[in-house]
Amino acid sequence: MLDNMPSQAQQELICINVDKVFDWIVKEMSFDFSPTGPITFPGVTPLTDLTGAVVTCRVVPSATNPIVILNRENRQFSIDGSTVCLQNLTIQKNFILTIVVCLPNGTTFTSNTVSLSRCEQVTLCAPKGTDVEILFTDLDCFVCTTGTLTAGTGTITFSALTITLSVCQSIQSTFPVTVEFLATFCEPRAELPFACPGVVRPAQCPAIFPPVG
Repeated sequence: MLDNMPSQAQQELICINVDKVFDWIVKEMSFDFSPTGPITFPGVTPLTDLTGAVVTCRVVPSATNPIVILNRENRQFSIDGSTVCLQNLTIQKNFILTIVVCLPNGTTFTSNTVSLSRCEQVTLCAPKGTDVEILFTDLDCFVCTTGTLTAGTGTITFSALTITLSVCQSIQSTFPVTVEFLATFCEPRAELPFACPGVVRPAQCPAIFPPVG
């Protein structure tokens, strides 16, 4: 036992504010996105040769309102012989997509951001008043098809562009509560032993200094 630790731990009833988790699921979602019409690519001209170009993508949650709860509807379910009231949530997820076109000579063109949204429904114990928190544990995209690429003035038009987005998400319904429990207060650890280093003298060159006269 460390020297500064008490010989007998003392416990006390304490209250703390925490978020109670009413329900929690982990869900995977995958969907395709097929934008049509010219997409803005700064730097592209009608003379840009797009032959052999490799098309990739990047996706992130929207900085503004990445998650919007559109509707919360009570529904009755029979679970283990008991009737339970759960909530059917309609959730809108908003994303920002960027498309990258890399030419065989290494030249890269990056599109302006493209906004896209998808909705889904999940069933949770999330009664009115609870918050719904969604954490993307994985968010990725890949280009499935591109079709023919046609360069314009600051634009590229894809004849058959399809992008697949894959989302892994942790969805929780929570509500702030104050809880009481018996706890032992933490004590600081003992300071680690530390000794100052001794005096260090640099190597000398007595053969040349001081000169022998």
